[in-house]
Amino acid sequence: MASGAASDSRSNIRRDFYERLATLSMTPLWESLHQLVPRAPQPAYDAAHWSYEKVRPFLMESGGLITAKEAVRRVLVLENPALRGSSCITPSLYAGLQLILPGEVAPSHRHTQSALRFIVEGEGAYTAVEGERTIMRQGDFVITPSWTWHDHGNDSSQPMVWLDGLDIPIVRLFNAGFAEDYGADEQPVTRPVGDSDARYASGLLPVDYHSGRQASPIFNYPYARTREALARLAAAGDPDPCHGWKLRYVNPANGGAPIATMGTFMQLLPTGFVTESYRSTDGTVFSVVEGSGESEIAGKLIRWKARDHFVVPSWAEVVHRAGPESVLFSYSDRPVQERLDLWRESRGGK
Repeated sequence: MASGAASDSRSNIRRDFYERLATLSMTPLWESLHQLVPRAPQPAYDAAHWSYEKVRPFLMESGGLITAKEAVRRVLVLENPALRGSSCITPSLYAGLQLILPGEVAPSHRHTQSALRFIVEGEGAYTAVEGERTIMRQGDFVITPSWTWHDHGNDSSQPMVWLDGLDIPIVRLFNAGFAEDYGADEQPVTRPVGDSDARYASGLLPVDYHSGRQASPIFNYPYARTREALARLAAAGDPDPCHGWKLRYVNPANGGAPIATMGTFMQLLPTGFVTESYRSTDGTVFSVVEGSGESEIAGKLIRWKARDHFVVPSWAEVVHRAGPESVLFSYSDRPVQERLDLWRESRGGK
C-alpha cells in the first residue's frame, strides 16, 4: 500500500475511534495536549487602552440616563476587545469606571467578590464598609473585602469617578458567587471616620488584634501617603531598570496583599525614563495618576496621559516611556498565582 494511502487509512481509523470515544464523553489527550500544556503563556486577549478624554463624556451622559439607585452601581465596564460579551478586562479580572453624582447614594449590598476602588476624579464622596465611612480623594486606593456591607454616597458638589476592580472571573471559576441587598440605601454608621486608619495604619496593631479574614483591616490607602513614600524611595536610590520606583500595597496584619485575589501597586517613572523590557504571567490593569508617556506592549504602542487606563496581557513584553514625571497605579491577579506557585517574570528580555 502506498504511503499516502496508508496515512489516509490510519487517519480514518483514528477518526472512527474518536467518534466512538465521544459517545462516552471522552476525548484523546494527544489531540489537544499542545493547547492544554503550551510551551509558554498564550493569552487570548489583547493589550488595550481607554482614553479618559473619550470615555468621560459617556460617563457623564450615563448620569442623565439612570440614577445610581436604579442602576445599583452606575458603571461603564472596560471590556477587553478580544473578550467581547464577557464583561472582563482579562480572563481573571473585571474593571469598570463608576460615576456617582452629587447627592446620590449607591445602595448598600454585599457579595463574595472582592473589590478595589481607585479614585480617578473628584473628592468628597464616601464609601462605607461594615459601619465605617471613608472620604475619598483622587489617587486613593480603597478596598471592599469579600462579603462586607458597602454603600457609596456623594456629599460633594462635583461628580466622582473611580475605577472598580473586582475578581469576578475568579469567583465565577469556582462558582462561588453570592450577593445580598442590605434592605436600605445606607447601612448604619457605627464607627467614626478614620477608625481603621487609627488602629491599623501606623505600623502597629492593637495588642489583641485577631481576624479570620485575609483582607487588610485598612480600607483606605490615601494617595498623599503613597506619593510621599514614592518620593522618599526616589530620594534613597536609583530606579529599578524595569519598574522605576515601584511599591506594592500591603495588609499590615500579614504582609500580604490587601485583597487576597488582587495585588495592587504604585510606581513612579522619572522624567524621560525608559524601562527595560519586562513581562510577567499576571495580566495587569493600569490607571495613570500623573504625567504622560507611552507603553509598547507586545509591539503595540499605547500613548497615555493622566486618568487613562490600559491593560498589559499575561507574558506580553512591555516597555514604558515617561514624558514628564509619571505615576501609575496597577492591579493584577499576582497573589493568586504566587500562592499556587505559578507566577513568573522575565526582566530585560532574559
